[in-house]
Amino acid sequence: MDPTFLPAWRLAELTRAGEIGCLEVLDHFLARVERLDGRINAVVVRDFERARLRAKRLDAAGRVGAGPLFGVPMTVKESFDFDGFASTWGIPERREHRAEADALAVRRLEADGAVVFGKTNVPVGLADWQSYNPIYGATSNPWNPAHTPGGSSGGAAAALAAGLAALEIGSDIGGSIRVPAHFCGVFGHKPTWGLCSTRGHSPGVGASAVDIAVIGPLARSARDLALALDAIAGPDPAETGMSFVLPPPRTDEARGLRVAVWARQDGRPTDPEISEPVEAAGRYFEDAGAEVSFDARPEFDVTEAFHLYLTLLDAATSARIPPDFLALKRQGKAALHADNMSATAVTLRAVDISHSEWLRANERRHQIRRAWATFFQRWDVLLCPPFATAALPHMEGNTWERRVDVGGVSLPYDDLLFWPGLTCGYHLPASVAPIGLTRAGLPAGVQIVGPLFGDRTTIAVAEHLERGFPFVPPPGWA
Repeated sequence: MDPTFLPAWRLAELTRAGEIGCLEVLDHFLARVERLDGRINAVVVRDFERARLRAKRLDAAGRVGAGPLFGVPMTVKESFDFDGFASTWGIPERREHRAEADALAVRRLEADGAVVFGKTNVPVGLADWQSYNPIYGATSNPWNPAHTPGGSSGGAAAALAAGLAALEIGSDIGGSIRVPAHFCGVFGHKPTWGLCSTRGHSPGVGASAVDIAVIGPLARSARDLALALDAIAGPDPAETGMSFVLPPPRTDEARGLRVAVWARQDGRPTDPEISEPVEAAGRYFEDAGAEVSFDARPEFDVTEAFHLYLTLLDAATSARIPPDFLALKRQGKAALHADNMSATAVTLRAVDISHSEWLRANERRHQIRRAWATFFQRWDVLLCPPFATAALPHMEGNTWERRVDVGGVSLPYDDLLFWPGLTCGYHLPASVAPIGLTRAGLPAGVQIVGPLFGDRTTIAVAEHLERGFPFVPPPGWA
């Protein structure tokens, strides 16, 4: 039996049953990394020997009481602390950093039986939709190496799609789980903000949670998303001994599911090869007996909601901006024309906002959150694009200087934050599932958005879609 592209839940079944050893399955994936990763450069930090020792201990301990991820070989995003190894975030000045403990999420995954053997590539400061940095170089998309796997969890999605790991965790503040999942044809889940502790995922001390930012799983099946989320969800035990139980999915059946579809938005160009599969996903549920609307929308001004997200995003990331880059942003703000309403311009206008200005923005955010809540009283999930295009080609230069062709329209690179930001700026959970391929043979995904703490519902809907659109390995990697 070739375990390469089996879902993590199935690998755990096999190891618990003793049909395959934990060390045996680990060595299979380690051999693939050593043989194949040179083609894409995804697994940039490797801890093979310690992983082998852990797999041997699991094999020796027996299967009674084995965890739900027993023996599953996996990697984590480079930005998670891994005892004794650097968490550089792609920043050259952090090259010599060494973590003194594993991130809480890593400890929780291993408590459920997982075997973490390495870390995957990221962009500098986790601030790009491609995964390049001067420490580890660039990661390529296994579907087409001329294209990026996305970012900032790009190495994670690439490793999964290429069959180099069975499970992953990444992070997301502007699509960093959802965009790579979409670009690489895998599943991803951005949890409700605050559901999963980010302890051990910070370039500094990181005692406080960063607004909007979350950690969450990537996988080759929706069921794996649920298993990994169960492992990492919950508050930091250093702060409370309480636990949190997510509500069950709103429905276990596609029939009766209430699905809204938002595939296009005036003024926000989206490649038809992305919007059309999203609409096809709506028809898939319609054929299965779900109630589907292609017109339902939450009641708020879309441009205002997007611009508010950009303002809050800049505020959320301001604490970790180096002084020289902050000076550049201030210069850019001073040079803005009043009629410039690009995403970059809106973000620059947020530089140095006062606390009272942030409080007003946060109040408006919560008003829009209530509009989302009203919408989700009527609809169980919203289907929309994860991103405006399929996987982008590798690009150079500063993000604010790049432009991208979207359906014949040239857009500033940062304007592509629209589909990722419209939902995560309001702390909503969202899963991404593969839904097909473009004419160029690149994956297309659908973003499944739900109400606050509706994580199990969005993952359940992804599992319904998986029955019609399962994960498919990229050519040449099986």
